[in-house]
Amino acid sequence: MIDGLLSKHIDPLWERAATPLVRMGMTPNQVTLVGLALIALVSAAYLLHRSELLFGLTLVVAFAFDALDGAVARRRDMRSKVGGYLDAMVDRYQELTVLSAIAWINDLWPAAMLAFAGGVLTSYAKARVALEIRASNDGWPDFFERFERIIFICALLIADGVAGLVGLGSPMILAVGLSIYALLANVTALQRMNRAFALLRIEDEKARSARR
Repeated sequence: MIDGLLSKHIDPLWERAATPLVRMGMTPNQVTLVGLALIALVSAAYLLHRSELLFGLTLVVAFAFDALDGAVARRRDMRSKVGGYLDAMVDRYQELTVLSAIAWINDLWPAAMLAFAGGVLTSYAKARVALEIRASNDGWPDFFERFERIIFICALLIADGVAGLVGLGSPMILAVGLSIYALLANVTALQRMNRAFALLRIEDEKARSARR
């Protein structure tokens, strides 16, 4: 939702930040794959250092780099359907990697898997409509999309780490936070399903009217 509403203001910032990558000659797909590698690297490092604060801060950097693939595509006029598909698939693997790392360290597998399911279903609810009818990729301003999920998980990890530093750390911070993440992700999936049903009902009504 935030990304869609503020894209006119955010995109120019990403495009300026992408200047070094453009000058290096990196392609959008290369940026996407390097972003995945960075997410995997900082998640693997978390399994060793077990610091939520460090994990959250390094994820901010890794996700910021990953977000530059679209800016590179626009700057180099290399937007493609293959690139869009690759980016969407890599996004799901990134979420799975991060949530699995959190679950592994904190034994939060049920909440992590529900959180991941909510993210996947949010994406699938829109993608599946396109198999039934012609549907725009725009106009789906739902509450807890990927951009919001990234902000939430990074903020949650940083908050938990800071709380630990000042003596207020508690295993419940991550448990409750991840449960809220899972709830919001699945509510958003249901929100998209409701919008999808509305679009499909309109098409069904048009088909019935045409047969009369």
